[in-house]
Amino acid sequence: MGETVGVTSSTEAQNSDRSARVADEAAGAPPEPRLPEGEGPGSRLWGSGMPRWLPRAMVLALVLVGLFQLADWAFHQLIDLFVMLLVAFFLSLALEPAVDRMAARGVRRGVGTFLVFVAVGIAVIGFLAALGTLLVDQVAKIAGDLPHLVDNLMNWVNQTFHQDLSLGELQKKLLKDSGAIENYAQQAADNVWGVSSTVIGGLFQAFTVGLFTFYFTAEGPRVRRTVCSLLPPAKQGEVLRAWEIALAKTGGYLYSRALLAVVSAAGHWVMFALLDLPYSAALAVWVGVMSQFVPTIGTYLAGALPVLVALTVQPVDALWVLVFVVVYQQVENYLLHPRITAKTVDVHPAVAFGAVIAGAALLGAVGALIAIPAAATLQGFVGTYVRRYEVATDPRIDRGEQRRARRELRREAARRLRRMVGGDGK
Repeated sequence: MGETVGVTSSTEAQNSDRSARVADEAAGAPPEPRLPEGEGPGSRLWGSGMPRWLPRAMVLALVLVGLFQLADWAFHQLIDLFVMLLVAFFLSLALEPAVDRMAARGVRRGVGTFLVFVAVGIAVIGFLAALGTLLVDQVAKIAGDLPHLVDNLMNWVNQTFHQDLSLGELQKKLLKDSGAIENYAQQAADNVWGVSSTVIGGLFQAFTVGLFTFYFTAEGPRVRRTVCSLLPPAKQGEVLRAWEIALAKTGGYLYSRALLAVVSAAGHWVMFALLDLPYSAALAVWVGVMSQFVPTIGTYLAGALPVLVALTVQPVDALWVLVFVVVYQQVENYLLHPRITAKTVDVHPAVAFGAVIAGAALLGAVGALIAIPAAATLQGFVGTYVRRYEVATDPRIDRGEQRRARRELRREAARRLRRMVGGDGK
């Protein structure tokens, strides 16, 4: 009975609304817009306040933000791997020309890469062994002279500050502060553990870099073929041309540096042997390697060690070593370096310095080491792909050059006039 009454009232309401609309239309009033079935005034306001596409756009934005956060986290987790791959790539660029020459003579690329790795490993181990021998000998010498140095130091303190210190009193104070010594020993032990873990991590990274370098070098043609297979034919030639530029510039730069290091080591060994310095061969190898392969400050580090060693033997010898290092550096800069790098690649000192700063800021010590080969490769790209135009002579460019040219012309005219007056020429 209740349902029948509800249906009847609903029908009457619909009939009254229909009658009202008919009356409005007869009176000329505009028809009231009809809402779709199932929508009311509330739903109409909600629809006008938030479009239907907005919820989906919000969900899509949240998904994109989540993917960006995930990619950023993954990149920071894999940054060490990317750096090792970059170092391995540049090392492979340096080693691949030698492997290519061996492969052209019939040697398999895997065997040739192994032989090149053995040669580089022997060179590195020999350098570290020579440097380690020199370091151990100097430390042992300092330890043997330590009591004499302590006596001299105490005598100087007593005379300068009017004290009456003795070795016995110093030992008592050290024993009295045994607790502090224990704390220092504990801290040293902790530091040793930290250093040990760092060394182990460094060895693992070196092994990883070596493994990737071996793969990039031995499988160089296959790697290039794989990369080119992902590109359209029009782009494959450009990639291969860029790859060849990187090979030529990186390998040429490192080989020229190696040759300069050998010449520098030989010249310094002769000088150190004439001065009868201890471990003259090790010091010469140190100077050759550090001056050529450590950017910017390598020359100063290379010359500092032999000067210090010469001071322990004869102070006058230290002066001779310093003079020879400076003179040889000038000979190398103006005679040897231009001739050797003319056939490989020449990086301007300002460009090298800026590249080292940029590499250190981006990747630390690893970036500083690979900065100059990267700069040489970039310089090769610029020289190949960037078009250069001839610059007309303009006094605003070469102001001093024109003045010097006019001065030379006046001097030449004066010399001709003197020859004519003296009867030496016509």
